[in-house]
Amino acid sequence: MNTDEANFSVMTLNLRFGLAADGANGWQHRKKLLPHLFALHPADFIACQEANDFQVQDLTAILDGYHLIGLRRPAPSFWQNNVIFAKKAWRIRDWEHFYLSRTPSIPSRRRDSRWPRQCTMGTFEKSCQRITCINTHFDFEEPAQVFSAKLIRKRWQQRSNPLPAVLLGDFNAPMDSSHFRILSKQSVAHNGICLGFKSAFDRNPGGTYHGFTGEPGDDCIDWILHTDGIQVRNARIITDHVDGAYYSDHFPVVAEFRFI
Repeated sequence: MNTDEANFSVMTLNLRFGLAADGANGWQHRKKLLPHLFALHPADFIACQEANDFQVQDLTAILDGYHLIGLRRPAPSFWQNNVIFAKKAWRIRDWEHFYLSRTPSIPSRRRDSRWPRQCTMGTFEKSCQRITCINTHFDFEEPAQVFSAKLIRKRWQQRSNPLPAVLLGDFNAPMDSSHFRILSKQSVAHNGICLGFKSAFDRNPGGTYHGFTGEPGDDCIDWILHTDGIQVRNARIITDHVDGAYYSDHFPVVAEFRFI
């Protein structure tokens, strides 16, 4: 296996709801910055959360040479999408979109969830390599977060080939949370594969939410998790700005992996 086939990279980015009244930080201004981000930090898989359809359309125009999964059409005006852009070198084998509720196949939310939270999951293939990429956005309350973690873990484990996988998204909690412990719990599947996610970082990398100030808190709430079968080469939070303007109110997080 050559180096290019063995390596791949990911990015997770909460875009910030495009209909928000953010003034100088509004989407109409920030979208002009994103070609700079993607040129400096190219990734095989880009997982975006909190996107309106028009934001996804803008990203589709910017990210020439990428596939897109996870967009729901038609969508209500305040709909938020969790979408995955994958380089076209990766073939899509299958994908699914579901809700983090008791009726995952129906547009819905839990009573303790402010939004109809969702998950997009796809399996991609390049040469002899396969990877499952999962993108999600958790709500704020712990019961909803715990439920969501259990549902995603269950849906992932039910897939015919659950490894290797990367799980990306805004989890609205630090990594000492109860839902991180659920996602990271190790168990053995019927085929002998070890199940459970671990962080791409070996220590707390610092905060990822900064509210357009560039000054984050202590908590890394935007996670990149992965299973066995792939090895982290490096992971980092992108704190870049363009003349003082930021891509979002969250910092992007990126990681590079190697198949093993």
